[in-house]
Amino acid sequence: MNAFRQRRSASAPAVVASGPTRSPWLKILAKCTAATGACSLAAMLAAFLVAGADGAASAALGAALVMVFFAISLLIGHCVGRRNPSGAIGAFIASYVTKVVGFGAALFILGAPAWLGRTWFFVAAVAGVGVWQAAEVYAFSRIRHQIYADPADDTGTEG
Repeated sequence: MNAFRQRRSASAPAVVASGPTRSPWLKILAKCTAATGACSLAAMLAAFLVAGADGAASAALGAALVMVFFAISLLIGHCVGRRNPSGAIGAFIASYVTKVVGFGAALFILGAPAWLGRTWFFVAAVAGVGVWQAAEVYAFSRIRHQIYADPADDTGTEG
């Protein structure tokens, strides 16, 4: 027997398994925002060095639109998921359609500002989408999902 190993006394409580992650959407939002923010800073720095302030502003706008677009979904998932966890997927679909139509209409109606560098806007937006999606998949894979219901609280003895 190992002399350094302590024995658990009979009166010590058993270790209780933790349950599922409560409201994971804000944690996912924080991780995705941090990762995409770092990516957008790198894109803005590169744009500033190559194209000046207009390039950096274009990269910032592209990354910001991506971050806002995806953050809306996670915030809706947080709000709906707290009240109706199984309804979160439906809310994601409805919000996605609404966002695509809304952002598309806004970009079509407002048009592009004269200072916008389309190349840096595109580079930052595409990089932002890739980093956001990778961070979201990674963060989602770390969530604890409860698949089965907790067992009834009984002592295991039957009458």
